[in-house]
Amino acid sequence: MLDKTDRKLLALLQQDCSLSLQELADAVNLTTTPCWKRLKRLEDEGIITGRVALLDAEKLGLCLTAFVLIKTQRHSSEWYNQFVHAVSEIPEVLGFWRMTGEFDYLVRVQVADMKSYDDFYKRLVNAVPGLSDVTSSFAMEQIKHTTAFPLKS
Repeated sequence: MLDKTDRKLLALLQQDCSLSLQELADAVNLTTTPCWKRLKRLEDEGIITGRVALLDAEKLGLCLTAFVLIKTQRHSSEWYNQFVHAVSEIPEVLGFWRMTGEFDYLVRVQVADMKSYDDFYKRLVNAVPGLSDVTSSFAMEQIKHTTAFPLKS
């Protein structure tokens, strides 16, 4: 169970994972050893799964975001494993979900332009047989983007 101090540490790390142990400890009114022990426990429990740098897609020339909805006629375990592996290996895929509703899968893709998307699309539909419908929508404007989870006290 997370207590108030754990949640504050997690909130701080979501804002800036480069904060030093001393800065984190000071912010939650702990000394460095108990703060480090909390962070270690949060990592051991799988609550903290990694620490990363967030990059600006536009400054990297990756200006096109596509949301790809996929229907399939195949649902065997063997097909699923093959499909998940193939899609997960495509570097342009930033998010990949199995869905309820009309479509079976949702994929979030980040590419440079429409030509790059077309190249991705061709690799996707040829990766595994059995896709019955692949529908794409393209983001015109990103209104909100965050990687921070809401942490209630």
